Amino acid sequence: MGQKKDLTGSEKSKIVRYLAEGCSSLKIAKLLKRDHRTIKRFIQNSQQGHKKRVEKPRRKITAHELRKVKRAAAKMPLATSLAIFQSCNITGVPKSTRCAILRDMAKVRKAERRPPLNKTHKLKRQDWAKKYLKTDFSKVLWTDEMRVSLDGPDGWARGWIGKGQRAPVRLRRQQGGGGVLVWAGIIKDELVGPFQVEDGVKLNSQSYCQFLEDTFFKQWYRKKSASFKKNMIFMQDNAPSHVSKYSTAWLARKGIKEEKLMTWPPCSPDLNPIENLWSIIKCEIYKEGKQYTSLNSVWEAVFAAARNVDGEQIKTLTESMDGRLLSVLAKKGGYIGR
Repeated sequence: MGQKKDLTGSEKSKIVRYLAEGCSSLKIAKLLKRDHRTIKRFIQNSQQGHKKRVEKPRRKITAHELRKVKRAAAKMPLATSLAIFQSCNITGVPKSTRCAILRDMAKVRKAERRPPLNKTHKLKRQDWAKKYLKTDFSKVLWTDEMRVSLDGPDGWARGWIGKGQRAPVRLRRQQGGGGVLVWAGIIKDELVGPFQVEDGVKLNSQSYCQFLEDTFFKQWYRKKSASFKKNMIFMQDNAPSHVSKYSTAWLARKGIKEEKLMTWPPCSPDLNPIENLWSIIKCEIYKEGKQYTSLNSVWEAVFAAARNVDGEQIKTLTESMDGRLLSVLAKKGGYIGR
């Protein structure tokens, strides 16, 4: 047998197969009619490529360095672990160690989105809080609209996946696959609605008033007693379709005017407790990264989730208003969160 320099790809595959079957290098050399030294060299080179990884000893972090990291994390919100450690002049720490250290003193969070508040907005929020400070909020109907899409908010489809398991496939659609506009209200411990805005209807002043007539007034308000209607205060935000002359005059003809129609400060979703209800519903319908295939299916999910919110949860939201007003005054009209 003459000694050849290189093994072909076919020969290498056969060597691997013969080794798996338990053949010795000498037997493989005879089967392939190749020099035994060539076979041995290939096997040795292959084994060297799969050496066990030797872990380097991790750098120890001193108590002084930990205090520096904690201060840097407080001063640099949303910074990466690398940036935080570099600002402390701490080098040579692997990412896994950096993250493990930061988990004990910080959390990975997204930046909060909030409307911009200028000086005029803050003054109006303070005036609003002073005006309604002595109001009985159990008589206020808090209303709002919410749009839900088939895919849900970006970034919500995250969660733990077991080792060896593949992440589930998510559909990619433009504009979240379309969505449904939902209107609802809460008063004391009661949920009003939710009601679905018909697909394709743009809520201008006329369509908004017609929507309220067909849903809120016919299906809920007219069933209430005269004393209830006399004391109820209707709250809505400052959307153009809500505060237009047409809508204001139409609500006045329904008896909702003057003190019965709550004025609302600009850029203040944090003051409306129904925003918290929307968060509860969205967490339920989009849990585990759920997606929907039709507008009807996402509407059914919203309706079911809303009906599962019990009266105690709603009461907790409506009773939070006294605290919200005090927070607005304490922060001089500043944003209070939700």
